[in-house]
Amino acid sequence: MEYGILATLILIADIYAIYNVLTSRASGLSKILWTVGIVVFPVVGFIVWLITGPRGGAVRA
Repeated sequence: MEYGILATLILIADIYAIYNVLTSRASGLSKILWTVGIVVFPVVGFIVWLITGPRGGAVRA
C-alpha cells in the first residue's frame, strides 16, 4: 500500500517535471535529454532537474 502511494507521488512529480521541461525555453536537444533522463531515472532525474534543470521563466541577457 505504501509503495503504491510513493509510486503515484513519483509519477506526478515526473509528469510535472516533464511538462516544465517541454514548456521551457531550452533547446530541442536539451528538452529531449532532460525528458529521457527523467523517464529513465525517475527519482534521481527529478531531483537533478529540480536543482539544475531548465527554467521556463528565465530570461537570458
